[in-house]
Amino acid sequence: MNAFGIESLHDAVVAAWSDPARRQSPAGRDAGRATLAALDRGAIRVAEPAPASPSDPGAPSRWIVHPWVKQGILLYFQNEEMEDSVAGPLHFRDKVPVKSDLEAAGVRVVPPGVARYGSFLEPGVILMPGYVNVGARVGAGTMVDTWATVGSCAQVGKGVHLSGGVGIGGVLEPPQAQPVVIEDHAFIGSRSIVVEGVIVEQGAVLGANTVLTASTSIIDVTGDTPVVTKGRVPRNSVVIPGTWPKTFPAGSFHVPCALIIGRRKASTDLKTSLEDALRENDVAV
Repeated sequence: MNAFGIESLHDAVVAAWSDPARRQSPAGRDAGRATLAALDRGAIRVAEPAPASPSDPGAPSRWIVHPWVKQGILLYFQNEEMEDSVAGPLHFRDKVPVKSDLEAAGVRVVPPGVARYGSFLEPGVILMPGYVNVGARVGAGTMVDTWATVGSCAQVGKGVHLSGGVGIGGVLEPPQAQPVVIEDHAFIGSRSIVVEGVIVEQGAVLGANTVLTASTSIIDVTGDTPVVTKGRVPRNSVVIPGTWPKTFPAGSFHVPCALIIGRRKASTDLKTSLEDALRENDVAV
């Protein structure tokens, strides 16, 4: 396989992807393999945070997506063959192996937790019996709890807690699509689901069973009137699931939404902030 620097890898992926005749070719194969290798060691990533504005440090965070990295992943899938693998009594058949060299990476993976080759786990990550897919990145000190899943290309920050059964959605196509982003020190409650490129900003807390899609109404109810947004949970917000009236031809019904019921206090940790906000609003913990 050819050795690529980051710039030459970018050029090789773009050249192979731009010509459909070259996608399934030795050049496409080499570019795909080099992309997964670079992702696996953390040299590249699907998306990265844009620098904060010095004039407005409180502005919503911005993320830069690198479509060519996703194109490289797709080249890998288009050129590799299925292979059998065995882990004790367990048998698998896939194109992508699991991550190796976990001790050198400084991460803990509890059986039968799986991180796929081409994902990147920073030192101090704990992966319980959950799953991290190709292209995803998980920050230092983050806990991926039992049966939590981190989908392809999702970006999870440092010091995050993904509670049991959490589903963080993945996206490979189209390559330019925004991945799900969970920023540093967020707390995602049990059985919550975050998909379709939603951004959960730094320090935000989602209560159990909160579901966020690109079309989910996120309603701030902390003021005199509701403020409705979509696609982003502001930093340090405490969120619980709710319902929201919507009129259809057959009548008015309540559809799922998410309610911002408070803000995380700087003086307390994430779990305490969540419990305090729930108690203050007469919501069962």
